Amino acid sequence: MEILEQVSKYGFVTDPIGKNVDLVAEIQRLKKEKNAVILAHYYVDADIQDLADYVGDSLGLSQQAAATTADMIVFCGVHFMGETAKILSPSKKVVLPDLNAGCSLADSAPADKFADFKAQHPDHLVISYINCSAEIKALTDIVCTSSNAVKIVDALPKDQKIIFAPDANLGRYVAHKTGRELVLWDGACIVHVDISEAKLRALRTNHPEAKLVAHPECKADVLIQADFVGSTTAILQYVIESPEQEFIVATEAGILHKMKQAVPHKKLIPAPAIENNTCACSECPYMKMNTVEKLYKALLHEQPEITVPEDIRLKAYQSVNRMLEMSKA
Repeated sequence: MEILEQVSKYGFVTDPIGKNVDLVAEIQRLKKEKNAVILAHYYVDADIQDLADYVGDSLGLSQQAAATTADMIVFCGVHFMGETAKILSPSKKVVLPDLNAGCSLADSAPADKFADFKAQHPDHLVISYINCSAEIKALTDIVCTSSNAVKIVDALPKDQKIIFAPDANLGRYVAHKTGRELVLWDGACIVHVDISEAKLRALRTNHPEAKLVAHPECKADVLIQADFVGSTTAILQYVIESPEQEFIVATEAGILHKMKQAVPHKKLIPAPAIENNTCACSECPYMKMNTVEKLYKALLHEQPEITVPEDIRLKAYQSVNRMLEMSKA
């Protein structure tokens, strides 16, 4: 009961950890003992990425959550990711190191307001970016990720009217790539919209040989400069496979960890944010709420647990599963 009260008040377990606890060893022990799998997004801290069983973007993480044989999923990411895992694996216990690890993009689409918006376009099919709440997924026909959004829209009949939510920047990018007219919900990710176009131009002047790689959640004035636009995984693969030796990376700075591991000989420069911060890069404050200490406590206490009401889960499952099926083709 005390643990649940801590989670209710703070969003994570707050009990102190003994000074002599070897967190890495204990995480490995608990994971084996409880048949747990640790899934982590590219944007969490490097220490957590190195402890995870799988590190990936939203599509890969969804696929892993659907396929796992583990009894418990410890999701080091943000709230909607934990919800997606629960939607796909309802019999599994899903825990998140910190329930307060939310998402500015998901928060930009309240379910009641989106339901009203959808009602204004009754002949439109709804495609929602996976960075949204379970309630929005339940109001959606097909979920997508930045990896497959263009493919999914292209697969639909040309005369099919489409609402695209909640990320307007990704929606505009998809509309441009597919030549389709999309009705857009006006949402955005604070990390990607805060990449400074002016600072980026100055950075490119100082590094004229560097290739600019960007996530499609960035604003159009950033994307138009980019040498490559793609999902987090696609950006990583491009940097690995490219013969070029210098890259400016316009997405959340957490991806630099896997890049440095894969191509230690290449120069990687994070794109600058509008505001100055500790790393002169773009960081998600919600992703950084995941810590090794909270990961250990989540495994130990099996809290905070993610739950999704069954009526919402069943509706959301249809839209997420449709994406997974379309991604196989």
